[in-house]
Amino acid sequence: MRIGVGRVSGAALRALSVCVRAPAAQRLLAKVVRAELGIDALRALSWETRGPVPFGLEPRRARPSHAWPSAELPLPDGGGVPRTARRLTDAYGRRETTPLAVAQRALEHAATFDLRAPLHARNDERTFADARASTERYERGAPLGELDGVPFVVKEELNVAGYATRLGTSFMPATPASEDAVFVARLRRAGAVVLGQTPMTEYGLSPLGANAHRRMPRNAHDETRLAGGSSTGSAVAVALGLVPFGVGTDGGGSVRVPAAYNGVFGLKPTYGRIPCTGHGMYGGTSVVHFGVIAASTTELALTLELGAGADAGDPPSLAGPQLAAGELERALRRGVRGLRLGVPASEWARADTDVARAGEAALDALERAGATLVPVELPLACHAAAMGYLTVAIEAGAALREVAALKGRELGHDLQVFLAGVHGFASDDYVLAQRLREALRGEVERALRSVDLIALPTTANVAPAVTDAEAASGLLDTGALDAACRFAFLGNLLGLPACSVPVGTGAHALPVGLQLVGDAWDEASVLAAAAELERLGVASVVRAPGALDLLG
Repeated sequence: MRIGVGRVSGAALRALSVCVRAPAAQRLLAKVVRAELGIDALRALSWETRGPVPFGLEPRRARPSHAWPSAELPLPDGGGVPRTARRLTDAYGRRETTPLAVAQRALEHAATFDLRAPLHARNDERTFADARASTERYERGAPLGELDGVPFVVKEELNVAGYATRLGTSFMPATPASEDAVFVARLRRAGAVVLGQTPMTEYGLSPLGANAHRRMPRNAHDETRLAGGSSTGSAVAVALGLVPFGVGTDGGGSVRVPAAYNGVFGLKPTYGRIPCTGHGMYGGTSVVHFGVIAASTTELALTLELGAGADAGDPPSLAGPQLAAGELERALRRGVRGLRLGVPASEWARADTDVARAGEAALDALERAGATLVPVELPLACHAAAMGYLTVAIEAGAALREVAALKGRELGHDLQVFLAGVHGFASDDYVLAQRLREALRGEVERALRSVDLIALPTTANVAPAVTDAEAASGLLDTGALDAACRFAFLGNLLGLPACSVPVGTGAHALPVGLQLVGDAWDEASVLAAAAELERLGVASVVRAPGALDLLG
């Protein structure tokens, strides 16, 4: 039985998960997967393309600064639904509503969704206590800042006190975490209110948004489509207007893919920019970042400024320069006159025509606003996804070896097949991937010495279709997986900041994302370009059917 030729789900998937317990079947499975996901093509590359074995993960800056003169433009308006954080706090300040009323309204409306329900767990008592405290601060005229009283959601991969961090599994204990992850704690100290916990794909190892162990939400714009993953629920919660922003993680597009498929903004910052202390994952991988999905670029800037900063519990967070107060919000006003935007034509040619058309129209708008589009060549970029698949598969397979031994039959059938396939990889596959990763790092560094950002599609396609039966059983689809991830791994492998911006629609009137990738520690330039697209009206969140207006 082959995977990758079409889609496998239901009884066929269950049968496959049994077959691949045999070593011979694992080797056959690995052979098929290697061909389908471009891994064999890595071995075909000449020795000259390989870099040295890397001995560190610290992101490297191509040049000291990418700043260009600021035009001091107004902040993007962010009007409409979903409501932005600024719209909510302005309403609180004018006494038009309260954080408590907004939290109550959001939770009441969350219960009305069926196939798109984005919450996995709620703690209404804590939510209302935090919202009530925020309401009292506004009554005293003493809010804590620009996110005080703003509701948000958190993927079940980050610890939140009072919620069990179960990583999309069926068997992890339902013991509530005793304290918040550092990122969550920093947001809550600023007055933001946790509305609930959102579901994810099992162990975050699917970019499509299917998980037989969870009631996974479908696409916010079309219930017959997948929502993307693994930060599935956080993206859908934002797209449906329940919250202005949601917290997720991104190891191979897990923030940007669902953001693109659901037509919202998604930012994966530089590796280490937000400390991962309080990450509930099994040990993580060298590509996982905390990130944010949001209704506008303003939330991306505000949440990143609050969440950034070193923490001793996460060594990679100790490496980078600190953000200056207000640095990212000021970047939103910069405009793009003076921006040099690198466009690798070979990568754009790999996207579906409708996706490329929407993205290229957005690039044309940036050029008319003063940016310079610069052709760049990135020969190894077409292999970035294959490098990423090997990196994630082998790191995750090693980290989950004990889980597979003790709880293997309780894993989803798709994950059982995935882990079986890992056993069939060659002993030097991981080293090969890391050497090519280092060569890719050098290639992108050279490009970023002459340009400020690199523009890519976020995904190669719009959200793929799913049936009720496929959603219930889980599914394997290497073609859909590759279409979702093929442009995402460049940012994860190199630790570079990358943002998905909603720039219109493609086939079946489904959302399309444009991806902007910046130099290490230069989220400011990424946000400046994204904000200009928002200000121009080229990037906007289109109201999903039935989406909630938090202001009534």
